[in-house]
Amino acid sequence: MSATIFEKQGSLLTVRPEGRLDTAGAPELGRELQPRLTDVQELIMDFERVEYISSAGIRILLTADQTVEEHGGSMKLIHVSEYIREILDLVGFTDLVTVEED
Repeated sequence: MSATIFEKQGSLLTVRPEGRLDTAGAPELGRELQPRLTDVQELIMDFERVEYISSAGIRILLTADQTVEEHGGSMKLIHVSEYIREILDLVGFTDLVTVEED
């Protein structure tokens, strides 16, 4: 996992992770993301620079989505590659969260 960019504007948080969201990179994203979710009503995960996602990455996304929903908010993924979209479809993640392809 490389540098993740976090941009907060009021209750909107946009997160731009980079690289692989796998067992090596996902925990770092989780540690950086979770404390920033306070008072977030809309979470946008921009996957433009994400190459791969594993179950570890999906787990981080599910936890973030649950945290935001507990505060009445929602999460959306944008710029998702076709390859990652297929993985998210396979595990049913796209039934829970709005996912926009690249």
